[in-house]
Amino acid sequence: MESSPARVKRPLLRSPKLWWPVGIIAGLMVVTMAAFAVSPWPGALIIRQVFQDSAKKMSAVMAPYAPTSGVTSDLDVQYAAGTQYESSDFTTMDVFYPTGTAKPLGTVIWTHGGAWISGNKSNDRTYFQLLAQHGYTVVGLNYTYGPEAKYPTAVNELNLAHAFLLTNAAKFNIDPTRIALAGDSAGAQLTSQLATLVTSPAYATQMGIKPALSAAQLRGVVLNCGVYDVTTLLGGKGILGWGDTASLWAYTGDRDPSNSAAVTQMSTINFVTAAFPPAYISGGNADPLTTGNSIPMAAKLASLGVSVTPLFWATDYTPALPHEYQFRLDLAAGQTALQATYAFLDAHIGPAAPLAAQ
Repeated sequence: MESSPARVKRPLLRSPKLWWPVGIIAGLMVVTMAAFAVSPWPGALIIRQVFQDSAKKMSAVMAPYAPTSGVTSDLDVQYAAGTQYESSDFTTMDVFYPTGTAKPLGTVIWTHGGAWISGNKSNDRTYFQLLAQHGYTVVGLNYTYGPEAKYPTAVNELNLAHAFLLTNAAKFNIDPTRIALAGDSAGAQLTSQLATLVTSPAYATQMGIKPALSAAQLRGVVLNCGVYDVTTLLGGKGILGWGDTASLWAYTGDRDPSNSAAVTQMSTINFVTAAFPPAYISGGNADPLTTGNSIPMAAKLASLGVSVTPLFWATDYTPALPHEYQFRLDLAAGQTALQATYAFLDAHIGPAAPLAAQ
């Protein structure tokens, strides 16, 4: 009997049945790469998710340390009503103060971090409550980040928030003569920028912004894990370098941040003066921003004669302290940073009311 001819097997990748899915995948890859090349949104959304996940975990670490009583709050107060910046999502603030406060208190105005493209005041609520329990009015600010808005929208909004707080000082138990600005990560950069606006008329003129606060009102700044020379973020390799570039593109609107006037203006280490307020500056030993930004900023301010309270850690300190370590209240170093922050604030905007129970 004559045998059937042997069936010839086609190479797998030459099978017509696979052409259409391979083609679709290749097409999607091309479209995705094109989207990343022409818009800051895809990269920003990826980075935002990473930061939001990290912030959620950090909030969970802090939560057990929140005061159970003794702190009153006014949440989601709109500070830009009737202005071009009014937004139900972004231009809001939370205010905390000791329960029963009957007179104005030294006030801490805190700007949250998030790589200029994410974050929320609610992430740091436990920290704000602890500062309020210690005897201060504490304000956590939201602002419009990128790519929803481009630089310098956030700076303008935060300055508007300062003006709102001064106008409503009595309502929120604020002593307008004893203000400290504070921030973490990108929020520390923004805080340094606002403090520079207040204390350098030349810089305010360059920015085209009239600062709401006066130099006499601004008594100190708290800068945690911040960026003060934004050019140090440029040119990095790998995913971290890509992430920095993508964040700055989303925030500034400049596809090539290395040629960005905004990046130059954001690098406050080049604009601070001897009039800059007393500064508390800290960063973890495992945070690359510490050696590249926080330590140089502390040195620059000290060279100008500014009073600087640094809190840095030996390179071999263990456990290694990551970015935003000050919120790790489960670590001894996080508790040390909290106590150092209390001491700095007590020295410069000292609480006018008896301290609440710790």
